Amino acid sequence: MDSASRSAETLQTRCCIAGGGPAGMMLGFLLARAGIDVVVLEKHADFLRDFRGDTVHPSTLEVLHELGVLEEFLKRPHQEIREVRARIGGEQVVLGDLSRLRTHCRFMALMPQWDFLDFLAEFALRYPAFRLKMQAEVTGLVEDRARIAGIRGRTPAGPVEVRAELVVGADGRNSVVRERAGLAVESVGAGMDALQLRLSKQPDDPAFFVHTDRGKTLVTIDRGDYWHCGFAVPKGTAEEMRARGIEDFRASIAEVAPFLRDRVGELRDWSDVKLLTIRVDRLRRWHRPGLVCIGDAAHAMSPVGGVGINLAIQDAVAAANALAEPLRRGAVSVDHLAKIQRRRAFPTRITQGMQALMQRQVWRGLGRAEPTPIPLPLRLLERTTLPCRFRTHFIGVGVRPEHVKTPDISQSSQQR
Repeated sequence: MDSASRSAETLQTRCCIAGGGPAGMMLGFLLARAGIDVVVLEKHADFLRDFRGDTVHPSTLEVLHELGVLEEFLKRPHQEIREVRARIGGEQVVLGDLSRLRTHCRFMALMPQWDFLDFLAEFALRYPAFRLKMQAEVTGLVEDRARIAGIRGRTPAGPVEVRAELVVGADGRNSVVRERAGLAVESVGAGMDALQLRLSKQPDDPAFFVHTDRGKTLVTIDRGDYWHCGFAVPKGTAEEMRARGIEDFRASIAEVAPFLRDRVGELRDWSDVKLLTIRVDRLRRWHRPGLVCIGDAAHAMSPVGGVGINLAIQDAVAAANALAEPLRRGAVSVDHLAKIQRRRAFPTRITQGMQALMQRQVWRGLGRAEPTPIPLPLRLLERTTLPCRFRTHFIGVGVRPEHVKTPDISQSSQQR
């Protein structure tokens, strides 16, 4: 008997979250911690997917501190970055000095996203109100009198239907929820894509995040024993690069990052290179009665600065702050959902604008043969400390950081 002919499993909950990424897992954790019954649907069997954002910024570490789990988090394998440095045309530039921040952690933690999500799941599952359903792919929405009333999905065991007072779309830039809900998407545009790969790491490798010279830009993220690399290409030109052959691509990497010259042979062929199609967009309206979108489902970010995961976490904290009490009362209104968009739309627009500005600087230089100079605005900014502090705050904390205001029911019960 196939899944379509089986009767659907039916669940009931206060809040059903589509997507077990950073936004969905953090929101589920916060709501369950506050005693709100929540179900998170994740379409994959685990969180293990490569080439996902690894940078856990000080703003996210601050949230973990406020949740009382930071110490446990830092026991997990990770790297700590206190200076964000770039190499531009042979010159070194400090993009951000995180030791200047007034946060509990004055560094950026590099941890594979699957480990971060496993960590959130472990702590969320300690609360009886939290349910995580893996291999549950969203296929549609349940509507009741013009209000979203649940999610339809499929699992290996058959179809599933989750009825909920509130549905949250946190299912990423290819969100099924926002598509099924008919929410209008505004494209912000992106002038480039990225070819992603991994190369082994040596102890004496330079610790630069960005390498750019002669029309080529490579981002290197430290994953302990290897570099997670992103090579920028003008949008739509990846096939042209493939046609030139893997040897040409290896030479391009070695030219912009000479320290990797002895390792580019680890790229056996194009199967070792994955194309990341960059898309930057945002919803004009994040909500409908009974539904709200957060994270990449509400605003797909560029990978520039690695801020996407942290913006998603901030969305989740803001959503939990706005929704926990209305969900407890069973009285979530459109006004509560609109409050989330009002709170988070401004930082989204500013961050996307800054990303676009930085991306244009990279895009304009792609394909040029002459040495790349440090852009004049950046050179001028380097001469004073205030702009450096601004850049550091933007990278490490972001615009309008959120703070946890929801209660911990386990602590409340102990106090009673």
